[in-house]
Amino acid sequence: MHDLLDPLLLSRWQFGLTTIYHFLFVPLTIGVVTVVAIFQTCWYRTGKVHYLQLTHFFGKLFLINFAMGVVTGIVQEFQFGMNWSNYSRFVGDIFGAPLALEGLLAFFLEATFIGLWIFGWDKLPKGAHLATIWLTSIATMLSAYFILAANAFMQNPVGYTLNPETQRAELTDIWAVLTNPVAVTQFPHTMFASVMFAACVLVAVAAWHLARNRFVDEMRTSLRFGLWANILAFIGVGLTGHSLGMVMTQTQPMKMAAAEALYNTASGADASFSIFSWGTPDGAHEIFSIRIPYLLSFLSNGTFDGEVEGIRDLQAEYTQMFCGDAASALTCPSGGSFVPVVWITYWAFRWMIGLGALATLVSVVGLWLTRKDRTVPAWAWKIAIWTAPIPMIASLVGWIFTEMGRQPWIVFGVMTTESGVSPGVPGWTVLVSMIVFTIVYGGLAVLEFTLITRAAKAGPPEIDPPDDGEADADQTRLATVY
Repeated sequence: MHDLLDPLLLSRWQFGLTTIYHFLFVPLTIGVVTVVAIFQTCWYRTGKVHYLQLTHFFGKLFLINFAMGVVTGIVQEFQFGMNWSNYSRFVGDIFGAPLALEGLLAFFLEATFIGLWIFGWDKLPKGAHLATIWLTSIATMLSAYFILAANAFMQNPVGYTLNPETQRAELTDIWAVLTNPVAVTQFPHTMFASVMFAACVLVAVAAWHLARNRFVDEMRTSLRFGLWANILAFIGVGLTGHSLGMVMTQTQPMKMAAAEALYNTASGADASFSIFSWGTPDGAHEIFSIRIPYLLSFLSNGTFDGEVEGIRDLQAEYTQMFCGDAASALTCPSGGSFVPVVWITYWAFRWMIGLGALATLVSVVGLWLTRKDRTVPAWAWKIAIWTAPIPMIASLVGWIFTEMGRQPWIVFGVMTTESGVSPGVPGWTVLVSMIVFTIVYGGLAVLEFTLITRAAKAGPPEIDPPDDGEADADQTRLATVY
């Protein structure tokens, strides 16, 4: 029973669950607001009413999702003080800076321009009103960047110095924190993944209506846009993922070794990527695998003859580096192991890639089936509808890989996770709060799904084409809806 009430274990579970729940809304918000801005731009340039209908339709979905994301995101920041006070005290000077910029700058701009967009339909000139949704999109991405910069410090700490008197990490270079190579490469990777999720939602909603022969013109536009956007975004995810993988190998070689279950250092053809691997129960020895020679070397180094360090060599190196001096209380884990849970990192890495590829395959098939107004079989619509959550699951698995692969560190090379937990907090209090959060979040999930589903099934509003000289009439009618 003692292990079940371990504050460290429960705090990790609680933060992991709330983070995953919050991230359900983040990529959809980022992706859909950009889609709304594109559709409104198309309406602004062409005057075609169906683009205005799609702007309103997906704008409503964006607002519902944005509101839920704000609610769930607030809880996360409280957990830093409640469950991770040692961590907050130790690195708060650095970690708090990008979070403050996110709240005071990015979120402020985001909320301001959302308000102008909602209430400015019949009050702002069309061009100025269009600018508000694009500025909302930019502010949303800026908000994401600051949060990724904070997370990047945990993956690759830069721009700080350790104060021996206060035993705290102190900020010395905010620019280094904001231009952390991990953040710079992780940002476009996350943005492209968000577009994939939003694109698949567009496809799913359009497929639901087209299967019932509703809003054919509007939904065919949405369908084709979503299919192409998903394919192009997947290409972006792949290219940026390769860059991120090389940065990860440089900054966290143990994570890459665990992602491949590579126990011994390898190079060239031996540094192969296993599509599937079957090993002993402890994962230390391989029994059978399907491998692509040279691919791991290319993913890690960008060359086919590069070296990839193995788990055993890195464990020996880290033991000597982090467990032999006065600072080892913060840097040496109690069990002495610097190896993350290998099976989680190994399979999370592959599920992330595989699910993204699966969603893209559906889009490729969808483009083929819908070419030249051909009749689409009923099974294709069903598959398209169920494709919506696949990129979201891929993103969640990717974050599980990112965070679990960093263990046992809460800040790589600086502070172990067990050192960051709040002292004196009994496990039962964490358990109770986690149960309460789970119940409340479960209720919010039902509410979110109900509202989104109801809005999606209602379809875009019926808007008559304006008479000559009444181009702003659509804006007046639309303003009353939000």
